[in-house]
Amino acid sequence: MKSFQLNYFLQTLLIISFWACSKKESNYSEKDVFRYNEHANISSLDPAFAKDQRNIWACHQLYNTLVELDENLNIVSSIAKDWKISDDGLAYDFYLRNDVYFHSNAIFGKDSTRILNANDVAYSIERLKDPQVASPGSWIVKNIDRIEVIDNFHIRFHLLRNFPAFLGILSMKYASIIPIETQTKSFSFRETPVGSGPFYLKRWIENEKLVFRKNKSYWEKDDQGKQLPYIESIAITFLPDKQSEFMQFMQGEIDLLNGLHPSYKDELLTLEGELKTPLKKKFNLSKAPFLNTEYIGFYLPQKNSAIQNKNFRKAIHHGFDRVSMMKYLRNSIGIPATGGIIPASMPGSIHQEMTFYQPEKAKAYLEKHKTESGDQNPSVSIATNASYVDLIEFVQQELQKIGIQVKVDVMPASTLLQQRSSGQLEAFRGSWVADYPDAENYLGLFYSENFSPNGPNYTHFNQAEYDVLFKQASTNNSIDERILNYQKMDSIIAEELPIIPLFYDEVVRFTSKKIKHLPVNSLNLLELRKLKKLE
Repeated sequence: MKSFQLNYFLQTLLIISFWACSKKESNYSEKDVFRYNEHANISSLDPAFAKDQRNIWACHQLYNTLVELDENLNIVSSIAKDWKISDDGLAYDFYLRNDVYFHSNAIFGKDSTRILNANDVAYSIERLKDPQVASPGSWIVKNIDRIEVIDNFHIRFHLLRNFPAFLGILSMKYASIIPIETQTKSFSFRETPVGSGPFYLKRWIENEKLVFRKNKSYWEKDDQGKQLPYIESIAITFLPDKQSEFMQFMQGEIDLLNGLHPSYKDELLTLEGELKTPLKKKFNLSKAPFLNTEYIGFYLPQKNSAIQNKNFRKAIHHGFDRVSMMKYLRNSIGIPATGGIIPASMPGSIHQEMTFYQPEKAKAYLEKHKTESGDQNPSVSIATNASYVDLIEFVQQELQKIGIQVKVDVMPASTLLQQRSSGQLEAFRGSWVADYPDAENYLGLFYSENFSPNGPNYTHFNQAEYDVLFKQASTNNSIDERILNYQKMDSIIAEELPIIPLFYDEVVRFTSKKIKHLPVNSLNLLELRKLKKLE
């Protein structure tokens, strides 16, 4: 207990010294600074490594992409003011704005800047292919045959094959535009990252604090012609403990609490997912569908396992109550899964307003399995990390009621990922967060050419009809026809059950009443360009 108090005291001192230092440096008022904590730290400000939320959020403040997504996940212009796609889907022409300046940086000369142009775009995208860069985002350029710079503000991408999702992929932070001068050996994204975004890096003390400042030359304006962003600074701390982060939020030291953690969920929310009445005068709660599906996956080639029998998988599917699971374990944050892998909020989903929990049907499927296999004591081992053990233990207790024995194998997240990829796990708790807003992103999990460890098909599901539909959809320019194919594929997954969907997640954010115009979107992107903060 004394150790915890000392640790919390030291963390609090760190926070106080950070804000004191920040205010001394900036001389800004309280309403000019947006503050949040990143408990997972930030590993890089190089957009080529914007793989997870912590880096994506930071890079989104520093860089722009050719196109971006609005709050409804529609593709809209950004650096590219317009674009044209050839009839065969193999050529994409982008016409750039001519008023986008990079942050002032020494690579352009002392206190200098310059206009972003098509050569920068070509370099930024080609760089992702460079094995020396070793970007985890290299996969987004694998379908690019070549890039052609037509003139300073006109660039053309030639693709190897028609791929309708390409435009959405270019909205990802991997595809952020950086100046071609950053290729010099002396340049460091750690010390002076250069983009054209609404903020620039002022200070970064690793494991302690990071400060962004307003880019006063930023090109974007609001509907009234006022330059964005409104706030002067973003201040990020790196407290690793979620409970300490929660305390800082409750005390008004940070402005945002992102996500729902078991350590504080009951202090904030009712079981119905509403903000508790005493907190409504001080805080706001925002929710939105999140493009994330949580599921239990099965490694289908697993020998001598009950999971090879579809009736056994169906018994599991109908054997636990997802509605109760969401209410009591997640305070109703998330949508109980009643479809396939595609989230309920995304076109192509077969989600319906119904429940899969039917214990009598589950028992009937279990008896079919016993008759077909001769296995009178069926069991399954489900691997999970500590963050989701409560969900899997709930499933375990529910399935025991119908006669299925479940072993819960808790392991570190890194071990789980490695063993899942190498096919060492009989069953596992998994999730898939969309990188871009197209259902193809989810359905690729079951395409036979994507077998792990070289792809994301961790279940090694293999069906000829599914593969045909996947190929057809991935080259079809008709949105309506693609959606029909997506629904057919999702129906196959719901019938064959290589995975058991648990729930479709939701973005949940808690903010102080001072924060205005912080939109919530299905990719959980932190959008601060139009944020305002009251006194």
